[in-house]
Amino acid sequence: MDRRQFQTWLDGYVDAWKTYDEGKIGALFSDDVEYRYHPLMEPVRGRAGVVASWVDNKDDPGTYDAQYDVLAIDDDVHIANGASRYFDDAGKLRDEYFNVYVCRFNSTGECTSFTEYWMQNSDFRKRDREELIRKVRAGEEV
Repeated sequence: MDRRQFQTWLDGYVDAWKTYDEGKIGALFSDDVEYRYHPLMEPVRGRAGVVASWVDNKDDPGTYDAQYDVLAIDDDVHIANGASRYFDDAGKLRDEYFNVYVCRFNSTGECTSFTEYWMQNSDFRKRDREELIRKVRAGEEV
């Protein structure tokens, strides 16, 4: 898979996320894919498992967007970076994550291994940390 093909795959990934169309999600991944939402998590295994994971955990329509771009390709390892953004009902940015994806593909362009590394925007991380501290000090459930 070359850079152009990988970018097309990434754009398809965003489209599948925005639509939660099971066919579009499934078309991205191989039957035996291992999909990790975080490098230390156990993977979701298999195409059907990934589709179910996405569909069972939908974000509300219109509350998110993303852009991912090819960063590097080294033999069979494909790396992308970009950002995922989440918005409130008024369209104001409420959270942002910077992402790195490490992917491997089979000869038909299906992803066989997907690992996501992410970092929350430091301004939002600070906001969330301050809210957690406030709740703990107030004795609220966290």
